[in-house]
Amino acid sequence: MSDFSYENVLVEIKDQVAWVTLNRPEKRNAMSPALCYDMVDVLTRLAGDDDVRVLVLTGAGEAFSAGMDLKLFFRALDDNPAEKARAREADRAWNWQKLSTFPKPTIAMVNGYCFGGAFTPLVACDIAIAAEDAIFGLSEVNWGILPGGLVSKVVTMTMNYRQSLYYAMTGKPFDGKKAAEIGLVTFAVPKDRLRDEVAALAEDLKKIAPEVLRGTKETIRAIGDMPVDMAFEFAYAKSDQLRFRDREKTRDRGMGEFLDTKSYRPGLGPVKRS
Repeated sequence: MSDFSYENVLVEIKDQVAWVTLNRPEKRNAMSPALCYDMVDVLTRLAGDDDVRVLVLTGAGEAFSAGMDLKLFFRALDDNPAEKARAREADRAWNWQKLSTFPKPTIAMVNGYCFGGAFTPLVACDIAIAAEDAIFGLSEVNWGILPGGLVSKVVTMTMNYRQSLYYAMTGKPFDGKKAAEIGLVTFAVPKDRLRDEVAALAEDLKKIAPEVLRGTKETIRAIGDMPVDMAFEFAYAKSDQLRFRDREKTRDRGMGEFLDTKSYRPGLGPVKRS
């Protein structure tokens, strides 16, 4: 296992799952510039780590993340435009660009408070599982500011138009059950079952050929805003690309087991990996 040692992030790789924990519990894991710099390096290294098949993102203590650290990210950098620009680039790089395009499946494990800027890495993950009593909120309106960065965009990618407006305009908090109901997270479970549910999902994902998962997530993410004809062509092109990428030849094996030997039935689990 590679040595991962950071001031603001904990990384544990176990059974091909990277458990990445935002580690500023005294600040409810608010995202500081230093945390952003750490996460850029973490995601860069894990993307190319052959020991990692699935990434789980969570937070230490009672929070997933309270959003941006207003003191360190804004007030402290107001008179240092160069460092402010560097910090903003690192913020955008890790919590959207690198995380949303991560080549392996990603799961957000929302264990507690998730506010403001934390919605961006939440939505950047492929799947999000929340504790039923986790607390979410877009409280920016109460500070006289907007849900900035990509937050206003990502809530409309998950929550519907009416729900996005309601929670952004009122600043009202809501729990994990509500987050699942309105589509912000995939589903919610009792807090004492959260890690076990995430670990079970990671095990399911590990049974599927890595390149098949990569091609699937890349296609689903890309075609959402495409016209129908463009989406059709893109999906076909990605399918052709997958046949070259997938060294396990999952398509050929699956077709043979379904059409020839009759040993595989779709819907009853993934094709067994070689």
